[in-house]
Amino acid sequence: MFLQLYSICVLIWDVSWLILYSIYFILKAAKELLLPPPLKSVSKEVVMVVGCGRGVGKEIVKIMAMLGATVVCVDINKDSNNLTVMQIKQMMPYKSKKIHSFTCDVTNHSDVIKLANDIKNEVGNITMMFHCCGIPSPRSLLTEDPRNLNKTFDLAIMSQFWLLDAFLPTMIKNNHGHIVALTSVAGLSGQKEQLPLSVSQFAVQGLAESLLEEFRINRKDNIHVTIIHIYPFILNSDTAADIRLRIPSYFGTIKARLAAQCIIDAVRRNYIEVSIPKHLIFIGHLLRILPRQATIMIREMLDTGVDFA
Repeated sequence: MFLQLYSICVLIWDVSWLILYSIYFILKAAKELLLPPPLKSVSKEVVMVVGCGRGVGKEIVKIMAMLGATVVCVDINKDSNNLTVMQIKQMMPYKSKKIHSFTCDVTNHSDVIKLANDIKNEVGNITMMFHCCGIPSPRSLLTEDPRNLNKTFDLAIMSQFWLLDAFLPTMIKNNHGHIVALTSVAGLSGQKEQLPLSVSQFAVQGLAESLLEEFRINRKDNIHVTIIHIYPFILNSDTAADIRLRIPSYFGTIKARLAAQCIIDAVRRNYIEVSIPKHLIFIGHLLRILPRQATIMIREMLDTGVDFA
């Protein structure tokens, strides 16, 4: 009887603290919406951007260079990668020694290991890593060539494992680092006729959350993870034709430059999860908690689709 009473008292105590802390963290999150945390400096960081030949990745490289970071540009397309580096050096010739270019197929484990050795010998240890690769999006599981499915999963998720295998141990050893993964909206909610893309992006979400939990358990407080959900409203010449909106006024458009700035601001504030545009992440969370029929109505009302690139 005494033990049962004691157990009930402990349970009441734990639940009470849980409620109080939950209220505290909700209020803290609300405060951060109005008064965001200060931006951390990146001037001493060695930033690797994978997929910087075009789009958001290219703009992230430019902004990081302006902020004084040492930037390592990695892309499978040597010409577009070198063009990005050349443009930055022309814009900021005084930063020339802090901009580096490497060509690599990040879906190949041995190529990534070689990349890590080359970067360490030429530049030093990577402290921030952005995965900005455009993901091929086969539209149907049944009609697509299986080899196309492999490309989707290799680039979306396996490449991130290879990169983490090569660069994360040094971050853990130094207890200093930041890992940034860009995914499509499909990582929050499945997209019609894009099952392979949705599954791969859910996998990226799971990878980020698993890393967060591992760092928490091992008390690696200075290694941060940020997952960025890119919604289909970043317009440039490469992706504009892929976008369709049932009600365009709901969302508007965002240029790649502004999206990159929002991403970097989120990273410099050590946010864990954000979306571009920022406010639309709440729609993704809402879809998770509402009844199934309600989420279907929201999907049909918005009726939005895009190939992530």
